[in-house]
Amino acid sequence: MRIAVTVALLFVPVVAFAQARAPQVKRTNPPALSKPTGYTHVVEVTGPAKTIYISGQIAYDKDGKLVGAGDMNAQAEQVFKNLQAALAAAGAKFSDVVKMNSYITDMSKVQAVRDVRTKYFGEVTPASTFVQVAGLVRPELLLEIEVVAVVGSGGSGRSGGSGGSGRSGR
Repeated sequence: MRIAVTVALLFVPVVAFAQARAPQVKRTNPPALSKPTGYTHVVEVTGPAKTIYISGQIAYDKDGKLVGAGDMNAQAEQVFKNLQAALAAAGAKFSDVVKMNSYITDMSKVQAVRDVRTKYFGEVTPASTFVQVAGLVRPELLLEIEVVAVVGSGGSGRSGGSGGSGRSGR
């Protein structure tokens, strides 16, 4: 009996410490909401974590030159490449992104952005908002996207899948 109590007293803190180390990311699509297309309705983060805020990325390459003048698909590709580089600089991946805000100048071109977004995010999608705006910081820009990511202190904080049902067009 003494050995069992001693082992339990030693084991419980180890298990608790191990569970407390990594943030848990839970992605949920409540059945009371429409089924999302390329995003998740609710993303919850619990536990110790580092939150990363990536400023709105636009279709400029590393030299500050516009990529894809007048071409939404080309601009979306560059924006997501820029997001990938910014996330990597902070030790994160697209699977760590919990929130994405997208600003587009022509909503009729949204499918091009969705197609590129799917290539980068796959099945692990963030909470997301898509807004049409009258213009961005420069008239040649068609798209700007900002993200928030969460990682554990030791690296990537990936986890969680999507659940739920319904419909949506975002």
